[in-house]
Amino acid sequence: MPRSALNYRCSSCGALHPKWAGRCEDCGAWNTLVEEVSSERKGRSRRADPARLPRPVRLAEIDEREWDRYPTGSREFDRVLGGGLVPGSIVLLGGDPGIGKSTLLLQVGAYLARTVPTLYVSGEESLAQIALRARRLQTSPPEGFGLLAETSLETVLAVLESERPRVVVIDSIQTVSSEAVESAPGSVSQLRECTAALVRWGKKSGATVLVVGHVTKEGTIAGPRVLEHLVDAVLYFESETSSRYRMVRAVKNRFGAVHEVGLFAMVEGGLREVANPSALFLSRHGEPVPGSAVGIVHEGTRPLLAEVQALVDQDERPVPPRRVALGIDGARLVMLLAVAQRRLGLALSGRDVFVNLVGGLRSEETALDLPVLLAVLSSLTDRPLPQGLAAFGEVGLAGEIRPVPYGLERAAEATKQGYAQVLLPRDNLPRKAQGASAGLTAVGDLPGVLEALRARGWDGALTRGRTRGAPTTD
Repeated sequence: MPRSALNYRCSSCGALHPKWAGRCEDCGAWNTLVEEVSSERKGRSRRADPARLPRPVRLAEIDEREWDRYPTGSREFDRVLGGGLVPGSIVLLGGDPGIGKSTLLLQVGAYLARTVPTLYVSGEESLAQIALRARRLQTSPPEGFGLLAETSLETVLAVLESERPRVVVIDSIQTVSSEAVESAPGSVSQLRECTAALVRWGKKSGATVLVVGHVTKEGTIAGPRVLEHLVDAVLYFESETSSRYRMVRAVKNRFGAVHEVGLFAMVEGGLREVANPSALFLSRHGEPVPGSAVGIVHEGTRPLLAEVQALVDQDERPVPPRRVALGIDGARLVMLLAVAQRRLGLALSGRDVFVNLVGGLRSEETALDLPVLLAVLSSLTDRPLPQGLAAFGEVGLAGEIRPVPYGLERAAEATKQGYAQVLLPRDNLPRKAQGASAGLTAVGDLPGVLEALRARGWDGALTRGRTRGAPTTD
């Protein structure tokens, strides 16, 4: 008979410990050990029968039609997935409560049921509640769309073996529990066992399994990180407070690009795709305003325009100046300000600097270095940048403008959105096109950026900073 043992498992990395401790010895996380009861089975492991061993399959023998993706009916969701759902894949979708996870999967499930049998398993809502939500979303699921309100893993697996659906939605994995595990639903042991069982069934049957996962207050999937290693794709729902826009970001995808982003708008009829994603992160000012610059980021496989806003203010109090960054790395902002003060002589000592990416976008791309400094420069001089100007490029410690990936794609997106002038690193412009491309201005360093601005009529007058040895730019 199996003997029950009390152990402690780390909710961050999944490591097992015989006794409780404040810090996990494997990953170093604090206060992550959770009590669990496990069953120990003693005995010798049996050797596999050679006559029943599986035969290895050669790659050329695999029929490519078995890997045809299922389109979900949403181009943005298909983009994040890499082109659609792959048969036999396991997708984990996480997000804050009420952000739209169930809404999106109900819409996707109703669309998929038109072509393949689909089963929606809910452990949080009754069938009547799901029907009311489907009516509110104005979706009419076809006959191939099945609903099941169940939390027992054994019952769910029995129904799956009986119905043999091609797409399964589990909403959510934290509500499913197995009778073989002696712990409460949502515990580390239950999450690991239930997810592993669904993964085994999905790989064996070739069906696609979409799993909803709750997130912690830190924004990660609740439960051990081993869940993210078991599944094929991990997607996160992101949104700013009180915003109706949603972003689905892929942080792991075995069948597509990582960090791909899909953009949606939450309306009365559910989640709708955003036709022009770049418009979300731009403020349409009636006339140019100081402290605003347009940058070009590259999310996944596409470029997006993003507005960088900066405010430089003199603080008369005898306290250290504040450096506040929203949407970008705060440490990088401090570095960029030091470079600007040293290489351009900007008077930033004793001034508060606030930088924000419009629309709630978050990006750690170095391509935003140049737009950030342009916004700071515009706010410091109280002079708006030339109208119709976009920029991208990494700024080095020596003040050089370094190239970034997908330079020409970024410039093409800016031109498509109506920006006639683009400042870009010199090395991002092909040699055969240097000096001949209309609307593209290649710059090599920060003084060259000032020359390019003044050539377009910018009249901002700089005041030399307090840094010793800084050049005079008046």
